Amino acid sequence: MLTALSPTAPQASEFSAPWRRSDRALVVDAYEYNTIDWKKLATDKRIVGFIGKASDGLAPPYACGGNETETRLCKALFKRHAVARELFHTRRMVAKSLGLKWGAYHLARPGNPIDQANNFIDFAEPEPDDLIAIDIEDNDPGKWMSLSDAEEFVRHVHRRIGRFPLLYTNGTTAKYVADNRDRYPLLSRLPLWYARYKPEIGEHFPKGNWQSYTLWQFASQSNCNDRSCPYRVLGTGNDIDVNVASMDADALRQAWPFGGLLDVPVELMASVPVPIAREAGLAGDVTLSYAPLETNGAVAALDAAFHPGAEPHPGRYGDMTAGGTSRWGRLVSYMASVRDEVFGWFRDEPPLPAGIDPTVTATIPARTERN
Repeated sequence: MLTALSPTAPQASEFSAPWRRSDRALVVDAYEYNTIDWKKLATDKRIVGFIGKASDGLAPPYACGGNETETRLCKALFKRHAVARELFHTRRMVAKSLGLKWGAYHLARPGNPIDQANNFIDFAEPEPDDLIAIDIEDNDPGKWMSLSDAEEFVRHVHRRIGRFPLLYTNGTTAKYVADNRDRYPLLSRLPLWYARYKPEIGEHFPKGNWQSYTLWQFASQSNCNDRSCPYRVLGTGNDIDVNVASMDADALRQAWPFGGLLDVPVELMASVPVPIAREAGLAGDVTLSYAPLETNGAVAALDAAFHPGAEPHPGRYGDMTAGGTSRWGRLVSYMASVRDEVFGWFRDEPPLPAGIDPTVTATIPARTERN
């Protein structure tokens, strides 16, 4: 029996207008000048989260000086900063009271990435369930934070709060990061918040590094007006940014706020046998399996954690080189000495005595570690 088929929208897929799928969750992001009617916005059950703009570059100076014009400008910048922060925290309270997940992003500008990371954390005061993100608008160090500095920003955020942000950027910059992932081992492993205002991205998305986006910003003022818009959010204007998630609402709520690094293709340099239980080994008939080693192992990760990355931006810390006289310089010296000591421990570790099987940890006797 033939059944009449009603016209339907074009098939939506992961890289082709996924917002047309009713099972895909949506997230709104806004800055301080976007107007929002929260009651209307909350009626759209596909909207799971709201990401607010937090800090912008470096924090303005608290104390102002200079001539009259410079002083007035300084005070105006600080007032704008204070008002934006108050609005940010008010919006967070309202969004969470309506059952929305909350997030914060930092608009990354040229300047000391350590200072900017501190500004972001102090401004947003992220709670454990708040998503965090770094916004790199384009790969143009003259206008936006350089990718090398962004690595330091991400590293310092992790030092302070123990988790990583999402990376918001456009297709061109995402592809550059993916093509140079050896230079950007952190940026290339962050969950990707992808910005592209076209319905099709399959040919542009850097699948060699990221298998998919976490969020895709598909609608903004650039492709939304009174006549047409990919998706209209009730209670907002045409200048609101709308994002589609790579998952449904329940999955997004469970995954939020992310905060970890993504797996990346492993470049094999060697393989080691996977440890087996002592009981299984004594029973015999054991088949060993082998696991790959990553080029960036524990030592490299430790080096990255201790790497002082703000030297090109003296800023408020003064001399930040190792041996410098400032507090930061002394801290850098201490960090370098700890790193060298730990690396020396790895290098000088004696070989295991004969008869000890490194794949069965139960055969390794207790020993006194170095202090």
